[in-house]
Amino acid sequence: MPNFYEDNDDLRFYVEKGLDWAPLVGLTEYEWRAADGPESLEQALELYGDVFTLVGEYAAEAIAPVARTVDTEKLRIENGEVVHPEAFDALFEGMRDMELYGMCLPRELGGMNLPFLAYNVTIELIARADVSVVAHYGFHGGIAMALLLYSVMEGTTEFDVENARISSTRFGDAIEEIRQGLTWGSMDITESDAGSDMGALRTTAEQDDDGAWYVTGQKIYITSGHGKYHIVIARTEPVAKADDPFGGLAGLSLFLVPAYAGTAAEPQRTVSTIDGIETKLGHNGSATVAISFERAPAELIGKRGEGFKMMLLLMNNARVGVGFESLGLCEAAYRMAREYASQRPSMGKTIDRHEMIADYLDEMRTDCQAIRAIAMAGGFAEEMAQKLRLKLTFFPPEDRDEKERTEREYQRASRKARRLTSLVKYLGSEKAVEMARRAIQIHGGAGYTKDYEAEKLLRDAIVFPIYEGTSQIQALFSTKDTLLGIIRRPQDFVRRAATARWRASTASGLPARVARLQGLSFAAQQHLVTRIAGGKFRELRGVPLTSWGTTLTDFDPKRDFAPALLHAERLTQILIDVAVAEELLAQSEKHPERAEVLERWLERAEPRSRHLHDVITKTGDRLLARLAEQEEAEGAVAEAAK
Repeated sequence: MPNFYEDNDDLRFYVEKGLDWAPLVGLTEYEWRAADGPESLEQALELYGDVFTLVGEYAAEAIAPVARTVDTEKLRIENGEVVHPEAFDALFEGMRDMELYGMCLPRELGGMNLPFLAYNVTIELIARADVSVVAHYGFHGGIAMALLLYSVMEGTTEFDVENARISSTRFGDAIEEIRQGLTWGSMDITESDAGSDMGALRTTAEQDDDGAWYVTGQKIYITSGHGKYHIVIARTEPVAKADDPFGGLAGLSLFLVPAYAGTAAEPQRTVSTIDGIETKLGHNGSATVAISFERAPAELIGKRGEGFKMMLLLMNNARVGVGFESLGLCEAAYRMAREYASQRPSMGKTIDRHEMIADYLDEMRTDCQAIRAIAMAGGFAEEMAQKLRLKLTFFPPEDRDEKERTEREYQRASRKARRLTSLVKYLGSEKAVEMARRAIQIHGGAGYTKDYEAEKLLRDAIVFPIYEGTSQIQALFSTKDTLLGIIRRPQDFVRRAATARWRASTASGLPARVARLQGLSFAAQQHLVTRIAGGKFRELRGVPLTSWGTTLTDFDPKRDFAPALLHAERLTQILIDVAVAEELLAQSEKHPERAEVLERWLERAEPRSRHLHDVITKTGDRLLARLAEQEEAEGAVAEAAK
């Protein structure tokens, strides 16, 4: 029988030996204090493997065979509600019966208490079968876990430390409804003319004299937005400065808004309206809706003005999830192309034995393994950071040294998660489009027809670089984070760059190659830091890099970042090349068989990063000069009009 978990050796490597599960499982199991959990790490991993096997079989045998039906049968609105094809609804009844929606919820809340990383593994498995299904699946257990995490963050979850279990949690009723499959939730962020620019949001939340909150406004492009529980970001405070593009962020707050009473089977809408279903290029089984709220009763999550910060937490997890979702589609594209190429004869042999096609397939295989490497690392770090923070909050170590060690571990995990989250989203999204496009090319004319699934993969893939933060937003975030880190901690940058140079000259083999790749990245970063100094260059002339942190006292990243913004995607691609290489090198040191994966990655990453370094360091002046002239001319016109 087909099984999308059992047939994937690279995925099973991480589950069986590639990940250091012990600390994550230990934290998930309240450091083995819970009485009703597995008795050992081995027992826990056996449970995880059983879940992955079950989901892998369901994805291959139940979801994949109806993916075309889900894609072609239209969603419709009847009596104000979205109606899915019967095949789609049947799949979710099956997942409800398997109790997948509570996979990561604590056992005391009716769940299986698996790590969220395990949930991301199931996202890859289901996405390989159909991304429409996995998109909707993510807004069940994912939203339930988000509500629990928000309650913990704001201090409205009570924890029985002695028995290592949650006593109560603020959003318990909503979590239970989602766990039972009676409804689901959504993230409501985007508005017309306010996508990436969250400071321009116009949906408002008002508080009456009794302290009750009400949300009014329209949200668009909301995936699974026809469910009951909406996590809505809305404006509660006026914009601080009209000319500050980030000035509106401090006035945003986060709310839980039930869109209707009752369940998904019998919704009773009085405060919300489904305005329409988007007709999309792909993801056709997944409902993307516009929804309007009219004085909808709402519950404030956290504090007023913390909406942007709290939404980022949810979006960071979602972006890692999109990385795994993209990976599932990449895996499907690679396997579809490989199977077709192995059966298509041309010029006396199957086309998988022609050199160019063999090279395509080799690169697709390598890219799948690269995405999985940083997706696993990023997902692991993000979850470790969150759970270490919970440990420090609810049962901090009594020993002072152990507590300090735990705090350092939390800081390390947080930094790594912050560094990798955008890279995972960028790489997975961009490679999904590239690999789906390549699958069509390998199929030739057949790939352009609907007789094969290759065209569907491309239609489904194109949204990945757009939703949950575009690829360009990920690149800007990663670039600013990287370069501001150098400016704020120049000594740390100098130390890391020197270490890479030393390893490149003293090591040999793969470690030396990885060090040289790191050196290229550091050189590109230093070039951009020098460029963004802009008008301050004179005062920096002759000043050591280690002293820049105090010299650039009035540095304004929004004004001075032009050279870095121009090359943000190129730098991000170098950062990805390095991040993947570092993860694969660490794996190969523990598991020598992984050296072959690293070598394949370096064959492509080294020349690519050299080219990107050259473009960053040798181009851009002409375009930046033209843009500066345009801005100066527009400023002069505006000044004259006063």
